[in-house]
Amino acid sequence: MNRTVTVPTGYVRNLLHQARAQGFDIDELLHAVGIDPQEIESQTEFSAERFGALYQRIMYIAQDEYFGMLSGGKVPNGTFRMMCHAIIHCKTLERAIYRASAFHEICRGAEIKPVLVRKGRYAKITFAATDNAEFDFDAFLANEPPERIRTSLSMWHHFISWLLGTRIDLKAAYFTFAQPADLEVYHKLFQSELRFEQHENAFVFPARYLDQPLVQTEESLRNFLKTAPFQLIAMVNDDPSLKSQVVALIGKDFSRELPSAEEVAKALNLSVSTLRRRLLEEDTSYQAIKDECRRAAALHYMSSPQLSINDVAELMGFDEPSAFFRSFKRWTGMTPGEYRRSDAYQQHLMHN
Repeated sequence: MNRTVTVPTGYVRNLLHQARAQGFDIDELLHAVGIDPQEIESQTEFSAERFGALYQRIMYIAQDEYFGMLSGGKVPNGTFRMMCHAIIHCKTLERAIYRASAFHEICRGAEIKPVLVRKGRYAKITFAATDNAEFDFDAFLANEPPERIRTSLSMWHHFISWLLGTRIDLKAAYFTFAQPADLEVYHKLFQSELRFEQHENAFVFPARYLDQPLVQTEESLRNFLKTAPFQLIAMVNDDPSLKSQVVALIGKDFSRELPSAEEVAKALNLSVSTLRRRLLEEDTSYQAIKDECRRAAALHYMSSPQLSINDVAELMGFDEPSAFFRSFKRWTGMTPGEYRRSDAYQQHLMHN
């Protein structure tokens, strides 16, 4: 986890303000996660990892996974995990968002759901009451603090970006409330055009992202859930390069045939020649990226002691272990056996 990622200290103060309003002991909360109150007063930036730990603690004691977000009710712990498992195998981001919205219709506690609207070249995610909600949504929204609306939009943006493995560039973010005093926080979060006093709260992005496949797997989801909401607070993968988009499209499943350069170019709305030219400008190529991804995946699997070398070969899509042996040595300079006897492998075991 990147320990240098920070959030404005105002995030911490706002979260604690909401916790105090619900009757929680703030000193006890901070002590439980090892945060000195003086740190909050003396710093303008705060560790996103430590903020995530504080957020986790509050969600746990409040028994509300949507604490600080638009929900309309208390969402039982474990709900977010089940939603993630319900969408992780969707073929495209569009299907995942639709399924997430449908999930909110049947889960206990939530009376607010995300809504996807696709129109032409752009799409947007906004919020609406669930079908069974028994309140006036507009009146509810008018009483919600701006920080809660901002957090909700930001976390959904970060979540769908995580599903694709790359930051989704936004065209604009809309808010129903007046322009706030801490405008710079909104610029940092959304990095797009900002509009206030609008008829809805939403973020708008190019619709092409909706057709991209999810790159996350059940394994990466397990790691994500262990640290949530860290990656929903801070955009950990904030690389805008074309290479990062190609890596996301290649994904992490090497047991299947990898997409061709033509398929990747089509998914990115580029010609193959433009894809190659732009990757060359970034001092790389599609073949080089594929090799890097394969090497990273092979090392990842080889660092799991419960997997035999033959298991790894199969996960990497090799019919013959001998072919995997040759490829692994080409990628790393070592055979699989040599790697598992190396200092690097032993150090990995010590730290995990």
